[in-house]
Parts: sequence; C-alpha cells; structure tokens
Amino acid sequence: MRRVLSVILSLAVIGVIVAAAIAYWPAGPARAVAAPARTPELIARGQYIATAADCVACHTTEGGQLYAGGRAFKLPFGTIYSPNITPDRETGIGGWTDAAFLRAVKQGVDDDGQELYPALPYTSYHRMSDGDVLALKAYLDTLPAAHAPNHPNALSFPFNQRPLVRFWKILFMPRSGFAPDASKPADWNRGAYLVTALGHCGECHTPRNLMYGLKTGQALSGETVQGWSAWNITSDPHHGIGGWGAGDIAAYLKSGYAPGRGAANGPMKEAIDYSLSKLTPDDLTAIAVYLKSTPASDRGPAADANPPSLSASTLTGPASGDTGDAYGRRVFEGACASCHAWNGQGQQTPMAALHGLPSVADPKGINVIQTVLRGSSVTAPEGHAFMPSFRADYSDAEIAAAANYVVEHFGGASGRATPKDVAKARAQ
Repeated sequence: MRRVLSVILSLAVIGVIVAAAIAYWPAGPARAVAAPARTPELIARGQYIATAADCVACHTTEGGQLYAGGRAFKLPFGTIYSPNITPDRETGIGGWTDAAFLRAVKQGVDDDGQELYPALPYTSYHRMSDGDVLALKAYLDTLPAAHAPNHPNALSFPFNQRPLVRFWKILFMPRSGFAPDASKPADWNRGAYLVTALGHCGECHTPRNLMYGLKTGQALSGETVQGWSAWNITSDPHHGIGGWGAGDIAAYLKSGYAPGRGAANGPMKEAIDYSLSKLTPDDLTAIAVYLKSTPASDRGPAADANPPSLSASTLTGPASGDTGDAYGRRVFEGACASCHAWNGQGQQTPMAALHGLPSVADPKGINVIQTVLRGSSVTAPEGHAFMPSFRADYSDAEIAAAANYVVEHFGGASGRATPKDVAKARAQ
C-alpha cells in the first residue's frame, strides 16, 4: 500500500510539474498567413463579421469611442477590462500583423505572446474561419485610431497569473474548428456557425463550472451572467424555446419582442441592439432553424401560460381570495397593475403582457428584479413599450415583495427573492 501511495504521489507531482511547464513555457511566434487584399468587399464583409460577433458591445464604454475598450466585466474572481482594438499603434492593435490578430481571436494569445483571459470568447471564436477573422481585421484597420491605454485588470490570486490560462485551455479549449454537417441543409449549417462561432451564444446561455469552463454537455440550457438570467434556449418546449415558431425566434432577435414571448432586457437587449437586429433576415432565420434542432434540456423555469391565479383574474382586479403575498400585492397594485393588468395580458399594450414568460416563473425573480430596478424599452413592428426604472422609488424590501408576488401570481411558482438579492442587483 505504501508503494502504491508513493507511485500516486509521484505521478501527481509529475502532473503538477508538467502542467506548470506547459503553462509558463513562452508561446511561440504566430504562424504566417497570407494577408488578403484590402478590397471594399473584404472590408464590408469584415464590418458584418464585427456586427455578428458583437465586438462593439464589449469593446466600447458608455459614451466612449467605438472599439476603444475600457468596459468592465465583473466576474466572481475579479474585474476584467476590454482592450482597445482600434488601429492606434501604441494602445490599440495598429501594430499587429494579420497573423497575430488571427492567433488572438482563435487561440487567445496576444501580440506579445501573453495568454488572454476567456472573457474574450475565443472558445467560440476558435470555430470562426480564418477568412472571417482576417476580414474582421481588415475592417478594424479602417476605424479611427483612439489613443486609449488599456485598464489593468483587477483579479485575485491565482487568477491574475496569465500563464495559468494555458493550462485552462488544455481543459476547456475546443480541439477543432467549425465543420459543416453534410447531412444538414445550408440554413442549418449557417445557423450553427452563427450560434456556436460568430454569435458565441453559448458564452452566456451555457452554464459554467467552478473553473469558468463551459459545461458543453448542457449547452444553451441557461446561466446567470452579469446579474441577469440568460434563459434556456434549447428545443425543450417547456423550459426552452421548442414551443416557439421559427418566425417568433427571428422576430425576437430582430426587435427584442415577439407576441406572447415577452421583451428582451439587460445583456440580451444589448446584443439585439448592437448585433442581432442588424443581421440579414436569412441569417436570423438560420439561427432559428438551428436553435430549434438543438438537444432539449429541462434546466431552468418552465413557463406556465395560465396558472390558476390568473384564470380567475380580470384586467382590473385579481381573483377573489387571491392568496398572494399581501405586501407584494399592494406594491404591485400601486406601481404595476395599471400597465401589466392583473390577468397578465397588459393594459395599454399586449407588449406589457406577463403571462407565460420564463422571468415570472423563476422563483428567484432575477430578471424581474433587474427590470424593476433598471426599466425597459422596446420598439417592434407591434409598437413601442416603455417601463421606467423604479430603483429610486421603492426599497429593497418592497421590490423583493413585488417580485415574489409577480412570480406567484403570474408564474404559479413560489417566490424566493429577498431584500439582500435586490441590494446585490442594485450594486451590479
């Protein structure tokens, strides 16, 4: 037994040494690539790639110059700031070769050979074609240069040790790029490429493990990101979007709203505004076709379109003997009922409808709380709907009570939001 333990210990030590050597060994030079001619067609293609990949959302601060970086991403182990990717030679990527840019996007290694943190979704961009990445570089090279030094990241130990990212990649980096499925139609393959590579949907909608790696076996089944719930978007008809028509999905991606499906808020609304709404109708349809084919998962809340509490309610009042939390009901009555209605159909506009939404079926009320705090605005072919922010008007206890009432009354679930949850959401 002592000999067996000695062997196991020796193997463990060797494993640690090998892992450290791999992690800290300097990265070699980027492989040479043939630079494509900077034609207007290539630049236009690169602009579309930048839009589909939603580069501007991460690399632009509010009110700042486009692509000049500086946006903060608060993660469980610290804060990461996006870099300047304008063609400034000192603070941006103006001095980068096409080969260096290709390596950064697809392998997560910068021009100096340093490991990049996976806040840059290179686990998805790894699947991009070289041609798309080089077209993106051609477009970025045409932007106005911004002299904007990058903010130093604020990460705790050991996450502030960049070389260790290489070991993380051994565990979680894809081994191959995107490969079309010859048995599937062209729109399915295009949708698969947009979802898994360019659009990197799984980076928000796939749960992560303790090492921040994607749980690929639960792809697109939902996760909490930046304080918002990114819902299950698999083909499950109850927990996911399997019950949506392809037209519903495309409409939602185009405007942030589809009848009976609710309105997008938070990071999803941002992705729609900056990226998805600008894609071609064919690409939006392709995304819908692919999503409806994904393996179904029952993770996350199952929306109930008609819980008992709604069936007896009317536009102007709750059901007789409403058993919902009295405190939350009073807050809802004073601030919410005039727009959303007691039966969940919406008063002035069906865009304010609450029935059948995953957000009101979530016992934690995560997105309900965030929307109450931050408000909402959506413009679609059906019209315009606006909800003001209530963060300054109601206390943490009042908002938690209202969220629990909404979950109980409209979602048929048991609300578990607390004032501490609201305080945390305020701070995000």
